[in-house]
Amino acid sequence: MLVAALRRLAFVLVLALGVTVVLSLALGLLIGASVNRALTLGFYLGGSFLLIVGFFVGNRGPARVKGEDTIGPTMLPIPGAGSRRLRWATLGEQNETINNSALFISLGLILVALGAAIDTRHSLF
Repeated sequence: MLVAALRRLAFVLVLALGVTVVLSLALGLLIGASVNRALTLGFYLGGSFLLIVGFFVGNRGPARVKGEDTIGPTMLPIPGAGSRRLRWATLGEQNETINNSALFISLGLILVALGAAIDTRHSLF
């Protein structure tokens, strides 16, 4: 079971690295940046994005929307702006939220660390 989890984690990490490298090189080519600079900025930006996503996913409250229907008339002419029925999240949903947050933050930290490691403008030692 642990081997399967590590295999899935490695797949997600390789996918995140691959997407970041491809997008960084494509954008770097468009703006005329060097390969090293494009990859460094791509890893920094991609990692920062994943850290922010992980923060907001982890800060989701324990209440979930019960249904898509609104109850009663709404005061604002905006769909979904009326009162909503809420329910408490199950233990499984709360664990899933924490696990997703940990995954996003871990991937973000790895990408930022990789960006810092290949950054030639600043030395780590």
